[in-house]
Amino acid sequence: MGIQQLLGLLVVICCSLCGPLAGSTGPDDRPLTDPKSVVSASNSAARPAPVDDLYYTRSVFGAAWSPDGQQVVFTSDISGRSNLWKVSASGGWPIQLAQSDDRQYNAAWSPDGKWIVYQQDRAGNELWDLYAVPSDGGEVINLTNTPAIREQDPHWSHDGSTIALAYKPKDGSQYDIALLNWSTRKVQKLTNEQQPGYSWNVVAWSSDDKTIYANRVNPPFTDADVYRIDVATGKMENLTSHQGTIRYLASSLSPDGRTVLLSSDAKGGYMNIAMLEVATKKVTWVTDLKWETYAGNFSPDGKSYTYTVNEDGLTDAYLVDRSTNQAKKVDLPHGLNYFSGNPNEFAPQSDRVIVSHEASNQPGDLWVYNLNSRHADQLTFSVIASLRATPLPPSQIVHYKSFDGKIISALLWVPFNLKRDGSNPALVLPHGGPTGQMVDYWNTDVAALTSRGYICIAPNPRGSTGYGLDFQKANFQDLGGGDLKDEIAGVEFLKATGYVDPKKIGITGGSYGGFMTLIAIGKAPDIWAAAVEEYGIINWSTMLKSSDPSLNEYLKALLGNPDENRQIYEADSPITYIRSEKAPLLVLQGDNDPRVPKEEAQQVVDILKKEGRVVDVHYYPNEGHGFAKRENQIDSIRRTITWFDQYLMGKSTAP
Repeated sequence: MGIQQLLGLLVVICCSLCGPLAGSTGPDDRPLTDPKSVVSASNSAARPAPVDDLYYTRSVFGAAWSPDGQQVVFTSDISGRSNLWKVSASGGWPIQLAQSDDRQYNAAWSPDGKWIVYQQDRAGNELWDLYAVPSDGGEVINLTNTPAIREQDPHWSHDGSTIALAYKPKDGSQYDIALLNWSTRKVQKLTNEQQPGYSWNVVAWSSDDKTIYANRVNPPFTDADVYRIDVATGKMENLTSHQGTIRYLASSLSPDGRTVLLSSDAKGGYMNIAMLEVATKKVTWVTDLKWETYAGNFSPDGKSYTYTVNEDGLTDAYLVDRSTNQAKKVDLPHGLNYFSGNPNEFAPQSDRVIVSHEASNQPGDLWVYNLNSRHADQLTFSVIASLRATPLPPSQIVHYKSFDGKIISALLWVPFNLKRDGSNPALVLPHGGPTGQMVDYWNTDVAALTSRGYICIAPNPRGSTGYGLDFQKANFQDLGGGDLKDEIAGVEFLKATGYVDPKKIGITGGSYGGFMTLIAIGKAPDIWAAAVEEYGIINWSTMLKSSDPSLNEYLKALLGNPDENRQIYEADSPITYIRSEKAPLLVLQGDNDPRVPKEEAQQVVDILKKEGRVVDVHYYPNEGHGFAKRENQIDSIRRTITWFDQYLMGKSTAP
């Protein structure tokens, strides 16, 4: 997704979201939304947002300070590909550092400032290599060049001699930590994980480069510990040993090496901020919230640190003075507000931080926030100017009860100028994961659809993150069961607004959202008038035979052992129900998807064609899980609009 944007941008575009939950302390006391309170605002300037304008608006993310604090490198698709760009920290025209048809992520400056190391894959296959480019431009070097191994997420040692990284063979299910010798380019594993599906990730080097601090996480992301590892011997110590299922996730090491900043759900299953004293392993809590709270980093001078709070899909960023432990919210508009920086959002001088802002109708950008003046200067400019003249409907958070009384949060977008006469089309947008959350990010697909008259609702059903661990685990061995009913309850909410025609409801999503689309049209065929699924799962059993092994361990953690739980795999697979579907279905799929392989899409299409149903498919060459190339993003949304226009609005013309 895109990341960031701030105050004066897109003046004509409506502000995002109606506001945070006044008086709400967490998921338990979310107020229910009266469907009749939902309104379609009048706007005489409303028009369909030009597709090209939406998708030529750039994504900007993955910022990293230069060691002298004078420059910032980031990833952007300015050229239509996610490549590395560099800009002066005081602003100016960005310079493209590396050009490739493939994705370039996680840029990290060498301590001497001469090199930038990053990860790049091939045609979306996620088999990342580490590359290096001179920071002033020059020949790109493939440091690892291992087509059958993933090497990603580089972290330089302070002396610049070694890069710690995440390491996984193509056929392996575990992520280990490995060390790359900068001089020899030799890679050597530091950890040797034996538990299937477990992942190690680097947090920080100690100041003397003798120790690495790291997290070890289980496959369903329900349990995690913080370790320190001796670099010379590989000997490791668990700093957060515990009983039961608890997540301790370190994010930063204080400059003096005495304290680890971490997030943990040890307080009642909700993520909060804490300090871990390395010597004694004592944990001291900083926050006590029931909204999802994540730690950021210590400042290089050790005087400050950061964290963010995700309140029901809205994120706020906080700066904390360590001497008083007083937190101050960075004053940004509602949306997603957080810090960006690898390995640290703070400038080396500790006087500035990189902040980001975006919302579903506001493209994202990076800003440099001065801690002394409390003033932010815009660093990147991602929006196409013509979008300023195109008002986009804002999102709002709504809450409704599902079949068993659980409260479900959803993001809702209502187009301008609709009549409350039960005549309008609507779309349900299930999110990916399922361990994920729909938040208020810059959403080009939603902007394209809502500006064309489609009411859109994106629920966060059981299994979603952001609402506590119990809610996250509520769909275990019940994929497409209770969570599908939560999505259908969203349909009932839409009908109750009085705007929606029950015969004009569609559904579309990607990945797990694609799975949800398929199981929805199979298990509840009378609800849906049309569907578009992107790289979704039709059969969990075939997924286990062809998908990435680390993802397979995650799926087993959700569904259970396949040999012992065959009935669950069958009951939770759309293939069991797909022959009952009635909705015309469009399937969009990347040829080179390592997570949901092309065979899943082929099964869907073959079955429905044999049944004589209305189905179409398009495969995108050199694309993996999701469509990264601009021309394919544009093509996929045009196909989606055309499909829904035909089957929900009765139109036959292209958008």
